[in-house]
Amino acid sequence: MIGWHCPPIESAIQGRGYSAAMGTLYLVRHGQASLGASDYDQLSELGQRQSVRLGEYLASKNLHFTSVLHGSLRRHAQTWAGIEAGMAGKRALVPLVWPGLDEYHSEALIQALQPGAHARPTTPDTTRAHFRLLRQALQQWAGGALNPPGMPRYRDFVAGVCAALEHVRTQCEGAVLLVSSGGPIATAVAQILGASPQAFVELNLRLRNTALTEFTFNAKHHALLSFNNLPHLDAPQYADWQSYA
Repeated sequence: MIGWHCPPIESAIQGRGYSAAMGTLYLVRHGQASLGASDYDQLSELGQRQSVRLGEYLASKNLHFTSVLHGSLRRHAQTWAGIEAGMAGKRALVPLVWPGLDEYHSEALIQALQPGAHARPTTPDTTRAHFRLLRQALQQWAGGALNPPGMPRYRDFVAGVCAALEHVRTQCEGAVLLVSSGGPIATAVAQILGASPQAFVELNLRLRNTALTEFTFNAKHHALLSFNNLPHLDAPQYADWQSYA
């Protein structure tokens, strides 16, 4: 499979103009989850602090979101709750829960690639081994060669992300917040840039917890503005708050 891209989204690199009804979509990867624990889908104490700190930063920029979307996973809802707490005093919004923004199942991918018992990623060595296998599995899944039971095919995963982007493009305006995981956000960026499925893998594995990625959008298209930034953790006192998993 060479690639598959959602038709409604036009690439920023095509040099198309913007309409007056320009909006900004802020895509946020969830805070640090519980890698190596029996339940990964739970923010760690650091993940909670990262989320609140991001909310404080967004409030300091006087951002007023018109809409909020997040996936159906607990770490998505917990990240939004932290952001909302950090933005205390801003207008409360009821988020739209969008299952198409849920992450792929990393354990299912690894098991499909290499069945059997694997050590939990709780040490530097086991963590490196985990992500080495995950990279290989993602490459095969994105290429159409690996389809774990209970998981969507890669093209269907892309379609779920594209549906969320189309909703933003056609139904939203102003500043929109989207909270998801590394896979959907990397997929969205790859779609915007017209990149290959393999590029999605590399983008995914570089996304940091609570990192901000920005798209501009109007009724016709999205365009990439920034990727994987941590402006809320730039100060020296937050240097050890940066994480990837």
